Amino acid sequence: MAGSDAAARTPDGLPLSRADGLWNRLDLLPRVLYWGTHAACLLALWTGVNRGALILLGVTLFGRMFAITGGYHRYFAHKSYRTSRAFQFLLAFMGASAAQKGPLWWAGHHRVHHRHADQTGKDTHSPRDGFYWSHQGWIFAPRFDGSDLEQIRDFARIPELVWINKWHVLPPLALAVLCFAIGGWGGLLWGFAISTVALWHMTYSINSIAHRIGRRRYATPDDSRNNWLLGLLTFGEGWHNNHHHFCTSTRQGFFWWEIDLSYYILRGLALLGIVWDIREPPSQIVGASIAAHEARRKAG
Repeated sequence: MAGSDAAARTPDGLPLSRADGLWNRLDLLPRVLYWGTHAACLLALWTGVNRGALILLGVTLFGRMFAITGGYHRYFAHKSYRTSRAFQFLLAFMGASAAQKGPLWWAGHHRVHHRHADQTGKDTHSPRDGFYWSHQGWIFAPRFDGSDLEQIRDFARIPELVWINKWHVLPPLALAVLCFAIGGWGGLLWGFAISTVALWHMTYSINSIAHRIGRRRYATPDDSRNNWLLGLLTFGEGWHNNHHHFCTSTRQGFFWWEIDLSYYILRGLALLGIVWDIREPPSQIVGASIAAHEARRKAG
């Protein structure tokens, strides 16, 4: 990866390893908690579920899915729209509550993925290096433990983002405590554990499944595909071939029938003045796609 632990520094001059806090130096504990959270979901077979637990599940899953797709991905990784510093921090805090580390770590590695998409040995998480690797194996590789600040210097200049990146364990911990306070053990199980595991694997499916299963509208140099089911589950991220063709577009479902919930939410926030300068796919890209679609339809 570009940049090294020795070279990358935070705004306060801290070396990269300290920028990520104690978490990455605990080694085994993050892995125990990751798989332990999976195992905890099995407790639902004994505890059952009630209406309150399902509401918590829906709220925490919906809110954090948007924070990852609309925040970590479309804002921090691709800067596809602009917003205030306050809302920027809110996106970072909500995204970190999804237990996918901090915004600088997430977006920095994602930028490397786009630079070397599906290049064996260079891409951060390509299925060409193995399906399990692309889905979740790569997150346990020591070389990806730290945040590559060289890849995300634009946001690494902002002290509060460096702070949330360093203390990314606090938002999920706060959410877990809140879920317990609201719904007891059932609230903790459904609102945090089950919600987090579902969110993990829906997010990871874009790295793995969306590079293997689906349709390719654009002849991109990678294996990205449009997958309508993942598009629904991940608030529009499943239109992955569209995204790889024009990754700076806020909108990833280029056509009206390509449901893109994160884009709709961002459009609503734009009406309220919370976000602005939303980027759209160029008209020539969409027009060429329509022409190609009509040609295929007429050809049978």
